Amino acid sequence: MAARRLRRRLKKRTRRRLQGWGAVATVAAVVWVVGHWSVVWPVLVSVLAVAALGGAGWPLLRAHRRAVGQDRAWRVEEEARARELSMAEVDALSWQEFETYVAELCRRDGCRDVVVSGKSGDLGADVVGYLADGRKLVVQCKKYAPHRSVSSQDMQKFVGTARLEHGADVALFVTTCRAFTREALGLALRQDIVALHRDLLGSWVKGAHLETLIPLNGSGGGTKRRPSA
Repeated sequence: MAARRLRRRLKKRTRRRLQGWGAVATVAAVVWVVGHWSVVWPVLVSVLAVAALGGAGWPLLRAHRRAVGQDRAWRVEEEARARELSMAEVDALSWQEFETYVAELCRRDGCRDVVVSGKSGDLGADVVGYLADGRKLVVQCKKYAPHRSVSSQDMQKFVGTARLEHGADVALFVTTCRAFTREALGLALRQDIVALHRDLLGSWVKGAHLETLIPLNGSGGGTKRRPSA
C-alpha cells in the first residue's frame, strides 16, 4: 500500500511539473510572438491564405477530375460507336470476301507477297504474306456473328498448323465476333497466337496499323488479358 501511495504521489508531482513547464512555454511563446509580430504576421497571413485557397480549390479540382473522367468515357463510347459503324460494311461481306478484305488490310500496312487461299482445306492459312520486316504472317479468318465467341476447338486447329504446317513467325487469328472464350484466349496467349476480336478488328479497319495491334493481343472486348488455363 505504501509503495502504491508513493507511486501516485510521484505521478501527481510529475504531472504538475509538466503542466508548469507547459504554462511557461506557452507564456514564452506568446511573449516571443508579441515581440516579433512584424515577422510573424506575414507568415501567419500566408498560411491562412494558403489554407483558404486550398479549401476553395479542392472542389474545383474534384470538378475538373469529374469533367475529365466524363470526357474520357464519352470518347471511349464515341470510338466504340465509330468502330461499329465501320464494321457494318465488314458484317455485310461473305466469308470469302472477308478473307480478301483482311488481305487488303495487310497490304495497306506494308505487308508484301500477300495471298488469299480462298478455299477449304487450307489448314488454317486463309491469308499468307510477309510483314515489312520480313517475318512470315499467317492469318486465320473467322467470319462469325458479333454475338458469337471463338471456341477453344477453333483455336486448337490453328495452333496445330500455323507454325508446324505453314512456318508462321506471326500467327494472327482475326474474327468479326466480340470475344474469344476464356479457354481459346488462354491457349492463344500461351502459344503466342495474336487474337484479334471485333473491337481490335474495328480499330484495324479504321486505320490502326497492324504492328500496333499485335501487342494488344486479345485485350479489351470484355475478356481479361491473362485468363487462367
